[in-house]
Amino acid sequence: MAGINKVILVGNLGRDPEVKTLEGGAKVARFTVATTESYKDRTTGERKDVTEWHNVVCWRNLAEIAEKFLVKGKQVYVEGRLRTRSWDDNGTKRYVTEINADNFQMLGRVENGAEHAAMPAPSANAPQQPEMPPFVSSPEEDELPF
Repeated sequence: MAGINKVILVGNLGRDPEVKTLEGGAKVARFTVATTESYKDRTTGERKDVTEWHNVVCWRNLAEIAEKFLVKGKQVYVEGRLRTRSWDDNGTKRYVTEINADNFQMLGRVENGAEHAAMPAPSANAPQQPEMPPFVSSPEEDELPF
């Protein structure tokens, strides 16, 4: 039986995407997303926030769109899969867990005041707005090395 590896995040971009073009021409974008949970401390009654930082990776067309439209501080919805990779750093094995994004949706307001939150994914017959697509999805892709 196969398992399920699904991640859904809604948070704020911690930095502008870093985009690289690989030797074969494929683009990869990396950025961080902060999610914050609030709770009330039972002993002090104080409201406390706990922020988690998530590393997100986008490939190909999704990376190009992230490069054009994602900006530090903006709210984003991300769907993807967890991937852990490792490398050798001067004899020390290092690990990082990332969200390999399958799609994302930009949330909140844009400069002209239009809202992107709660916009449905465009249908196949609906005209696309090239300047700011509300929903982005990557095609099925073969895995590329990091």
